[in-house]
Order: sequence, then C-alpha cells, then structure tokens
Amino acid sequence: MRVKTRATHVPTILVHGGAWAIPADAAAAHEAGVRAALKAGYAILSAGGSSLDAVESAVTVLEDDPTFDAGRGSFLTSDGRVQLDALLMDGGRMKAGGVACVEHLRNPIKAARLVLEKSPHVYFVGDGAEQFAHAHGIPLIDNSELVLDRERERLMVAQARQSAGLADQTFSGFDDDKSPETAALSPAWDSHDTVGAVALDVQGNLSAATSTGGTLNKTPGRVGDSSLIGCGCYADNLSAAVSLTGWGEPIMKLVLGKWATDRVAAGSAPEIAAREAMSYLYNRLGGHGGIILLGPDGRFGFAHNTPAMAWGIATPAGLQTGVKI
Repeated sequence: MRVKTRATHVPTILVHGGAWAIPADAAAAHEAGVRAALKAGYAILSAGGSSLDAVESAVTVLEDDPTFDAGRGSFLTSDGRVQLDALLMDGGRMKAGGVACVEHLRNPIKAARLVLEKSPHVYFVGDGAEQFAHAHGIPLIDNSELVLDRERERLMVAQARQSAGLADQTFSGFDDDKSPETAALSPAWDSHDTVGAVALDVQGNLSAATSTGGTLNKTPGRVGDSSLIGCGCYADNLSAAVSLTGWGEPIMKLVLGKWATDRVAAGSAPEIAAREAMSYLYNRLGGHGGIILLGPDGRFGFAHNTPAMAWGIATPAGLQTGVKI
C-alpha cells in the first residue's frame, strides 16, 4: 500500500532595509542588520514554523536596530517625536493587523500581530492602538526611548533647510554622474529605511510585514504606505507576498503592493513583476523606492529605482545579502 505524503514547500524569507542612496560608510550596518533579521526569521522557517512568525521575528530585529527607520532611531516628526506604523498580513487566512501613529510602543509589529490575532478589526491608530496593545500585555514606553540624538540633529538640519527655502525636491530620476555618497547629500535621495519581510513556509503559506517611522520632518499624524493593506504590504496565498519601501505618497496612490501581486496572479514571474512595479511607480507618478516580492511557488523578485537597496534572502541553499542588486 502506498502512503501519501503531504507536499512541502521550500522555506524562503526575503528582507529589505530601505531603498535610497545608502552611503558607503553605512552599507555594512545595513547589510549586518538585514543578515540578523534573515537569521532570526529563517530559524523559525527551518524548524517548520509559520511564515507569519518568521516575518514578525525578522521585522522585530530590524525595529530594534537603530540603523533603520523603524522602531528606535526612526525619523522625527516636525515636533520632535517618533510616530510608528506597521502592518502584518497572513496570506493563508487572509487576516491582517495594522497600527499607525503609535508613540509608546517599542515594536509596533508586535502590536500589529496582536491586532491580527486578537481583534475582529484590522487597524488601530494612535492612543487606541497603544491601549489595545497594552491591554494584551505589551508595555508602554516613553517616546524619548525611541529618539536618538542623531535624529534630533537630522531634524534640525531639515528644518533649517526648510526655513531657508531649500525644501526637499521631488525625485527626478537617476543622475549617472552622481555617486550614492554624493546623492545622499541631496534632498531627492533622503533616507528611506522602512523595513519589511516576506516569507513562504513549508505548509505553503505566505506572509508579509512592513514597519516604518515614516518620513523626516513629517506632520504629526501623517500615515504613509507601509501599514496600509495593498500599498506597502500585502500577502495572499493565491498571488504573492510583498513589502515596499520608499516614497509613500505615490505608492499609496497606486496601491502598488496589490498591483504587483496581481501581476504574479496573472502569470508574471515575481522578478519581472517587481521590476515592472518600480517602472510603473516612476513613470506614472515620479515615485522612487524598492520592493520584495515572493510567489507561492517560491519564485521571488527584488527591485528598486534608487541607487541602492538593503536586501537579503534565505533558503535551504543558504543566505545572501547586499545593498545593491
């Protein structure tokens, strides 16, 4: 008698740590952070754990790393505070949890997980998000614990430029004569260190997570693409899992995450759909950023239309990271 065995999928996790003109002296820190996140997430996958646990774990590592614009060390609002957004989505159960404009949570991705698992709702903001998280065991912290002197200085420079009439310019494409180091000094290439992860587990379930501190000198209360379903994050076992980073407003207007996963569902390879998404972002609205995209068959894609993107992938074949592709 033949014994039927359940097909298993190749555990895979992709991580990004921002897409912008990452300076040479910051590349090692970005790559090290991505590597640490991959190791944490893949340890769960390789033990047969869920893709949801894997992406939550990976993003938690990135939120705790002040290299990135997520969690501690995030950009400051115009009034000098950290406000955080995060989303987690389970493509098997089609469940999601998001939080936005939270100021007293160390790891907003953990709060997003609680929303996904413990609430009939999908999205909480501000005080309501914090109180929901606190009621389910997450301690509240003082906002000052999330603020770094580095970011206070960065905010002062940004506001001085604004007062001098040198407000950030709109992205206008690549300058082939401009190195990432030089480009980093231009407002057009200000840091976009939003973090994210997508994963496929051995059961064949896809999940995605994205977390951010938003843009530098943003108006308090501003929410970007990262925590919005279908914009900066999305997962569906019938299409793909995606996480984006970059200039949030154009990404939101195009609902770009869903746009990319729909291309995969229609038959496009993730590596092609990822590149097409970045072209669409720029050609339609002049937007810039980066994307990671993972299909239910394990095929994947990375793409960005910025000088660099911190990225990484882990599979049974090994772990690979970089700051360019």
